[in-house]
Amino acid sequence: MSELKEQQWNLPVGVTEISQEVFSLHMIIFWICLVIAVVVFAVMFWSLIRYRKSKGAKAAHFHKSTWVEVFWTAIPVFILIVMAIPATATLKKIYDPSSADIDVLITGYQWRWRYEYMQEKIHFFSNLATPIEQINNQAAKGEHYLLDVDEPLVVPVGKKIRFLLTSADVIHAWWVPELAVKKDAVPGFINEAWTRIDKPGIYRGQCAELCGKNHGFMPIEVHAVSEADYQQWLADRKQQQQDALANNEKQWTTDALIAHGETVYGTYCASCHQMNGQGIPPVFPALAGSPMVSEPDRLQQHLDIVLHGKAGTAMAAFANVLSAADLAAVITYERNAWGNDSGDYVQPADISNMLQGEPSANMSSAEEVVDEPES
Repeated sequence: MSELKEQQWNLPVGVTEISQEVFSLHMIIFWICLVIAVVVFAVMFWSLIRYRKSKGAKAAHFHKSTWVEVFWTAIPVFILIVMAIPATATLKKIYDPSSADIDVLITGYQWRWRYEYMQEKIHFFSNLATPIEQINNQAAKGEHYLLDVDEPLVVPVGKKIRFLLTSADVIHAWWVPELAVKKDAVPGFINEAWTRIDKPGIYRGQCAELCGKNHGFMPIEVHAVSEADYQQWLADRKQQQQDALANNEKQWTTDALIAHGETVYGTYCASCHQMNGQGIPPVFPALAGSPMVSEPDRLQQHLDIVLHGKAGTAMAAFANVLSAADLAAVITYERNAWGNDSGDYVQPADISNMLQGEPSANMSSAEEVVDEPES
């Protein structure tokens, strides 16, 4: 970002070979256009002054002049060829994702990114990490306002990374200016892009497509690290994935469910329903005091909507986004926060049963549980 700040009047040079070629190409085209503009406007203003009507000038006619037709056709063609030669060479490199060292599947969701390291069998979601208080102007804006994430994409330097991009809902665009990567993520299609970062650092970007209300809440954070740090990160990430799976098998205490649920709610739900559960009616209904979220006989309906979404509304399905433990925790939190006080709670096993087609959730006894879960 420091280099970006130095380029207030121009495009960023970037930190990859391709990004530097793109910048050089941009400057070549810029200077060619500038020369054309100077020549054309100089001739135009000279003609306006030299042959103005007040001096008795008579308009000249060039109808049926072969040399004029050839001249003003050949010159633009020559200029286009001069610009096309370096542009074609750069585009050939941009569209060559072959021989990649690492493949990362990037899936856009409203409004977060999912990264899957295909060779390593690990995956995670990357969410906006800017505190809700900053967004609501209740706290001072941070240095990277709306550009921080909870889980960055981590890649090693000096390796060719191939990105496979798609979307789970609407069209998004994965854009990191310093890497010169900007590619649409389209539902039902796989687009390709690639990068090789030579300089360790943190590089930021955003979704570049108007994808919905929270389009501005889809930042991208790429950490380029050494090979040793990358291998350590992979080991840590795999351990976290194992821990998450273990949490799905545990029996949680009610207090632990509510505490973890508040964190999950703040990350995935608060931007629409607000931290106080009041929502933004009529688009995002209030959860505080909602009969569906507080009445015991409507627990099943609550579960169905959180897991599978609601057609025709902005409510997304979270069955494939959150783990069973996360889902159980956030539903328990919603049913016991903001005065709802339903006393209902859900265990990860209840969620797993629902996802496996069991007829109904089997609510567990929290009083029997004493172990604190890892979150």
